[in-house]
Amino acid sequence: MYTAAVTKSGFVAILPLAVGAALYGFAFGFLAVQLGVPWWSVPVMSGLVHAGSAQIVTVDQYAATSSVVGAVFAGAILNLRYIGIIASIADMLKGMPLWAKLISIHITSDESWALTVSEANKDRSIGARFLVEAGAVMILTWVTSTTMGAIAGSTVPDLEKLGLGFAFTAAFIAMGRGMWRGRSDLAPWAVTFAIAIFASRLGFATANSIVIATIGGLLFMQLLRFVRRQNHEP
Repeated sequence: MYTAAVTKSGFVAILPLAVGAALYGFAFGFLAVQLGVPWWSVPVMSGLVHAGSAQIVTVDQYAATSSVVGAVFAGAILNLRYIGIIASIADMLKGMPLWAKLISIHITSDESWALTVSEANKDRSIGARFLVEAGAVMILTWVTSTTMGAIAGSTVPDLEKLGLGFAFTAAFIAMGRGMWRGRSDLAPWAVTFAIAIFASRLGFATANSIVIATIGGLLFMQLLRFVRRQNHEP
């Protein structure tokens, strides 16, 4: 239930990840403007879409092809992962009004979801309130940082020259570290990474490679769980 007591504050716990998101949010806004996107559309997109990786892929695809339909399709494919994310937090949102569920889902980001799931695995009192608090911080951080990047885009030198080109990778590494549960995750993660690299080498678009790798990783994880159950392993 939304009113369940919690032992931690999502507002506070998400702050380290919010700092990382602010860095690559600024980088995204900056690069989007350099690629020809109007600066005012960046905060609009950030507020309505609120999916950093999908926004990055969409802008990159648009810059490469000038096709709005193709760019939107690429972003939509990448956002298919949110079907699984929503399913994983469904129990947390039970008892909330529909409007509250929709808002909670919209403000949920990769980072706030990963942190909430990680904390919930350690503390059963973690639930919807933590998720909403963390999500609120993340969407505010994302909209603010991308807007600042967009405004600065026409006056600041190339972002790579400032040494901030690592921001995207660093943010995803930090998010992944929060989800790491131990050596049992190593095999599924390794298979997922390998499939993504292989698909990319075969010429698949980045968004498609990610979707293919995600599906492959999930299937491998289910196979691994089946084998362990057959062998009566924990």
